[in-house]
Formats: sequence, structure tokens, C-alpha cells
Amino acid sequence: MALHLNDSGLIKTRAYINGEWISSRNSISVRNPCDSSLIARVAKAGCFEAQHAIDSAYQALQPWQAKAAKERASILRKWFNLIMESQEDLAKILTAEQGKVLAEARAEIAYGASYVEWFAEEAKRIYGDTIPAPSSDKRVVCIKQPVGVVACITPWNFPNAMLTRKIAPALAAGCTVVCKPASETPLSALAIAELAHRAGIPKGVINIVVGNAHEIGRVLTKSPLVRKLTFTGSTEVGKSLVADCSTTLKKTSMELGGNAPFIVFPDADLKAAISGLMASKFRNSGQTCVCTNRVLVHEKIYEEFKQKLTSTIKENLVLGHGDREGVTNGPLISQTACETVDRIVQVSLAKGAKLELGGKPSRLGVCFYPPTVLSDVTNDMPAAREEVFGPLVSLIRFTSEEQAIAIANDTDVGLAAYFYTRDIGRVWRMGEALEYGIVGINEGIISNEMAPFGGIKESGHGREGSKYGLDDYLEIKYMCMGGIDD
Repeated sequence: MALHLNDSGLIKTRAYINGEWISSRNSISVRNPCDSSLIARVAKAGCFEAQHAIDSAYQALQPWQAKAAKERASILRKWFNLIMESQEDLAKILTAEQGKVLAEARAEIAYGASYVEWFAEEAKRIYGDTIPAPSSDKRVVCIKQPVGVVACITPWNFPNAMLTRKIAPALAAGCTVVCKPASETPLSALAIAELAHRAGIPKGVINIVVGNAHEIGRVLTKSPLVRKLTFTGSTEVGKSLVADCSTTLKKTSMELGGNAPFIVFPDADLKAAISGLMASKFRNSGQTCVCTNRVLVHEKIYEEFKQKLTSTIKENLVLGHGDREGVTNGPLISQTACETVDRIVQVSLAKGAKLELGGKPSRLGVCFYPPTVLSDVTNDMPAAREEVFGPLVSLIRFTSEEQAIAIANDTDVGLAAYFYTRDIGRVWRMGEALEYGIVGINEGIISNEMAPFGGIKESGHGREGSKYGLDDYLEIKYMCMGGIDD
């Protein structure tokens, strides 16, 4: 598949290490999930390249952290500007390798760039403290310093934004990075590395290696030069990475799986609730960690909500290739992903759920699955228990606020939750009772660079974005100065 870009220099197929593009004997085929057409072959890195990247990041660390915060901020701002100037080309690359529709791809580029802009500004706001001393001859000062070399491992569903969301705060804090993007979608990562290079980010500060996840991951987790690992992906893999990092006691931040409830109370604005659900559930064809997984609807409005939702889906969603006019939903990332969604649907039907819409793989291709609605779902069915990375809506009845809370919290993960109500008392009760790191109240789109993104329980730890987003990339140093009275 040929990509028609204004700037063909954004297509990079080699590893980016120490400011240079490094080739390899082996390669990874990057294919369009719509039709499996070949987009590019990317150099496959291994242990040697991963170690080279770590060494380069370590060598670049001291000069980078020694730069004035204002200088780092200026360089990051240049990177932001270049990303936004290349928004259309970056969106085309993203759509080709990941499948999401162009409108969503453009939005992701802007969203990812917003973190670069935000942390360019926050770089100048890393403040310390002076603390009252225990005696008159002492002074107590706390400063914040960069943690060191940071390893970043990112997924395929947001190949641009997940990387900028990690690189930007790391660089703002004075850290250097070694990044391992998903093998399904490496072109987006390599393209933003090219723009970082053009922005004047010094060699070794950003390094990108693509290859076997286990092999590269082992090098990153075991290296004593890597002082922090940040990962976005499944809970299972996150647990394994945290265990591997324990041998060197690295700092970790984990943004892991979700099982988001979307709760609709009888006093809710149903039109707004359905609009919010459509945005939350079907963005990126349901392949987001914060997308709605279970829709809890009060029994008084259950039938009305089901009918309106089904009609809205039929009238508004169009399945197809992401680069085609009028298409709202693209393919899933792979045939395996489609088969997983279909298994969840079929097993849930066998357990008593009812099919209202969809429910069969599309004839468009092996990676396409149509928007699907199941009703009469219970919280013990796969449609409610498993994280569904696909366009499946599971409707669950509830009778009381207490029951809704119990159902919503009946999961090991706690990333995002949503609810709709016009009762101000219920807003506070629900917001405080839901065991989730992010709660959307009468709102289906919750992510932005100014707010802290992250979960609790087995959805991980640490926060990305906001003024809190620098914390995981900094160490606090306490300095006690004596002899002041002498």
C-alpha cells in the first residue's frame, strides 16, 4: 500500500538510536488491518540494539538534565509545532497501520501533541520546598531531580498519543528515554521521532526500537541504567513487567486494563446519555482502555434506552475502511481481535443474553466486526467480566443506586467509570463510591492533557497528564544544611 504524504520523509523504517537511523538484518512487516496489504518493512531490533539505545540514553542524560528548564521547554515547543504542522500526514500513517478513521486519527495527533505542549510549559514549574528546620543552626531544603533513563512501552491502539504522553513529561523532567512501540504500529512512533530530531532534541535523548516484546522488554527491565519503566497495555503483561523490574527496584507506572461501567439513572437526560455512550463506546471501534464495557440502565428506562440506542447505532455508524468518506468505524487491529469479540458475544448469548443488533463477523474482511448490542446481560457473563476491545454494547438492568454501585465495583480493575444523573446528591455519592481512577459524570469523553489519567486496583498506578504527570519522572532529594549559626 502506497502512502501519499506531503512529507515522504516521515516514513521511517529503521530504529532510531543516538540520533541515527539504524538498520537490521531482520524486519517486521507492517500491514493495513483493512486488507492486510503491506505498508512497510521495519527493522527488527533485538538485545544488541536495545542495549545500544540504553547506553545512548544514559550518555545523553547528564547534558540533557543540565539544560535550563526554559531551554528544554523551548525544544519541546518546537516539537509540538512540527507535529501539528504534520498532522495530516501523521494521521494518514496512523490510519494505514492502525485502521481508525481519518477523523479520529487527526484527533489523536492533536491529542498526542497536546501533551507535548502541556509538558513544555510544565517543565518550567518543577518546584521544590523549604521546610522549617528543627533548630536554628539548620536549614531544610527539598529539590526535585529527574529519575534518570526511562523505558517506555506502548500499545497499538493509540500509537501516537500513548508515546507522546510518556515521552513529553520524561523530557520535561530532564530524563532521557528508550521507547518500544507496538510492532503492529511502529510507523507512527518513528515518524514522531523524525520530528523530534528536526526539532533539535539532542541525540540519545529519544531512542526508538521495534522488535520482539519479550526480548527487548527483558533488556529494559534488567538494566540497572534504566531507572523507571512506564507501560500501557494489558494487566497481565503489566504484572509481569513490575515483577521483572523488582530485581533493580525501578520506579514503575502502569496504565493497564479496564472494565468501565456506564450507569444511566432514571432522571438522566437520555439523549445526552446515548450521545455520551456512543462517543465512549465506539471511538476507535471500541479499542480503548477507557471505553464503556458494561452499560447499567435502571429498570424504569431500560426498554426505552435500549430502543433509542439501537436506533441511534443503526442510523449513525458506518463500518468500512478508515480512509473512505462517510465511514465512522474502521476494522479491529487483527483477525484474532475479531475472533475474541465474537467468542465473548457467542458465549454470552449461550448464557442467556439476547442479541439486539450485529453479532456476526462482517463480510468486509477478517478484521471487521459490526457494532453489536446485547441485552439481558448479567455481570457474570463474558460480555461483562472481560475487557472487550471491540464495538460491543452490553446492557445490564439495575434497580437501585446501591445495586448499581455493587455491580460497577465488582471487578478487579478500576480505570474509568461513567454515570448520568441530574441529582446533585447522587453525583457526589456515586463519584465517591465508584472504585475507579477516572469518573465521567454526564460526560462520555474524559481524556485531556490537563487532567490526571490513570487507574486503581489492577488498572495500575501512576498518572499521566496534568500537574501530577511529572511526579513519576522525578525524585525528591532532601538536603539538610547545618552550621548556619557559626
